[in-house]
Amino acid sequence: MTGLSVDDVKISLQKFGLYDYVVFVLMLASCAMIGVYFGFIKKKAKKGDGEADYLVGGRQMSVIPVSLSLIASFISGISLLGTPTEIYVYGIQYMYIVGGVVSMGFIMMYIYLPVFHNLQLTSTYQYLQTRFDKRMRLFGSVLFTFATMAWLPIVIYVPALAFNQVTGVNVHLITPLVCVICIFYTCVGGLKAVVWTDVVQTVMMFGAMLLIIIKGTLDVGGLDVVIDRAMASGRIELPDLRFDMTTRHNIYSCVIGGVVYWLKTNAVSQNMIQRYLSLPTLKDANRALWTFIVGTLFLLGLCCYSGLLIYAKYYDCDPLTTKLAKAKDQLLPLLVMDTLGDFPGLPGLFVAGVFSAALSSLSTGLNSMSAVVLEDFFKPFSNRPLSERATAIIMRSVVGVFGVICVCLVLVVEKLGAVLQLSMSLGSVSNGPLLGIFTLGVLIPWANGTGAIVGGTIGLVVMAWICFKAQIAIATGEMTFETKPVDTQGCSYHFIASEPMSMLAMNATTTSTQVTPASEPEFALYHISYLWYTLMGALITMVIAVIVSFIVGANDPYKMNPKLFSPCVERMLDRRRDKKKPAEDSEPRLEVLETRH
Repeated sequence: MTGLSVDDVKISLQKFGLYDYVVFVLMLASCAMIGVYFGFIKKKAKKGDGEADYLVGGRQMSVIPVSLSLIASFISGISLLGTPTEIYVYGIQYMYIVGGVVSMGFIMMYIYLPVFHNLQLTSTYQYLQTRFDKRMRLFGSVLFTFATMAWLPIVIYVPALAFNQVTGVNVHLITPLVCVICIFYTCVGGLKAVVWTDVVQTVMMFGAMLLIIIKGTLDVGGLDVVIDRAMASGRIELPDLRFDMTTRHNIYSCVIGGVVYWLKTNAVSQNMIQRYLSLPTLKDANRALWTFIVGTLFLLGLCCYSGLLIYAKYYDCDPLTTKLAKAKDQLLPLLVMDTLGDFPGLPGLFVAGVFSAALSSLSTGLNSMSAVVLEDFFKPFSNRPLSERATAIIMRSVVGVFGVICVCLVLVVEKLGAVLQLSMSLGSVSNGPLLGIFTLGVLIPWANGTGAIVGGTIGLVVMAWICFKAQIAIATGEMTFETKPVDTQGCSYHFIASEPMSMLAMNATTTSTQVTPASEPEFALYHISYLWYTLMGALITMVIAVIVSFIVGANDPYKMNPKLFSPCVERMLDRRRDKKKPAEDSEPRLEVLETRH
């Protein structure tokens, strides 16, 4: 390619042909047909059961499809494209978050999941009304709505970037098309359609990632070449053991901050809990939880390795410096077209896999939104019970309206930068306070509704300020992060160098090793790592809530329904209740003991 410009190389890599489009269209068509099957062909639910069937699959779903749906819903296109970019730019330090993921599984299994599953809820925010009051239910539902609407446009935008990289088709042309398909099957098929399309999409995700990893590794010369080049550049490294909250990633932020972040997104999020509640028993829900964790760790491992593979492929010609990839999150699609472009249909399979991840997250979010809007905004304020027809119209209208809003918000997301850190940072504005409120509910029986709403409001305001200031600091250059070295010595085409290099045309003999040093500004609260955000928001909410609760009059734990608390708290209250019984009151005490036995 000597003598070619970077634009010529871009065009040569856009080899999306007829077979690729066929594979991509077949994926969309299969999703639509699943929606048609569950919405029109399969026997309809009995009268009066339509809502439960639409929102929680009649609570009779099977473990394996629900587990695959959980994986597909959680591992969105953000993870598929953002994680390899993270590894390529910053190294593997982020991957030590696996310690937080496993810890999250144990905490969720013993503390959160038993409460929600035993109460047989449809919306997790019903719990807040039962545990606190109606104000808290509305507060939690509003936070969830805004958080979801901030997250879903990012989910949609990511695969559109991949499609643009491999085809050249404008992001804003493909986005409405795939969203219409997703809105359709979510609207007509409900949770069952969402879960079974997720099964298809999960298989495509794993298949696409394995395909690119195997072929890409063979192309660069084998696994040892990938490891050697990653080691030489410092991308493979031991955990950073320094306790510095301003360090972007270290073992403490990844494990401690990571477990709290994953708890919010899995243990108390309507998106995920709705699937656990579709299973008939708590035992099934626990099986689904651990299947989800194993599958997610495997897929994260594939994403991590693909980031190292991208570096091994472009170790001497960085595509970000040369602008061969216009955005950081186009690195993996670039590798796909460079590696699989000559094999008809395979690039289409990869793009279908990325879109599958996005569609599963989008359909999950829209289905959860329909549950929350119906259960938390319509039913509590309706003067009379909603008819089955009115319920169906509301659920399906919510999917359509919010789906259209998400497509429009893509225009905003396009201006905001790399997606992985962005999505986690913005989500933490509401994630921390929400996790704090639910944790108060299941673990601290003395906390009351007034304390919870004051704590949640203060936590929300503080976290909004921190996240806003952090994004401004990153945009203005006040905060920068140390990146791993890259090189352009091996480039065989002309390009215009990007900052901090001089803006001059360069040829293949030019060397450029770009290392962005971390800035060391004067410490400010918003300089802490984004992985601490959820933990900070939760702690602020809980501390303020407990203080306010005792000021206005804390709850008497012994007068509350024990099913509202985690099993460990329930057992503790039982023991203390028994100890408080007067010694002379032997007959009632014996009666209680006999009843329990």
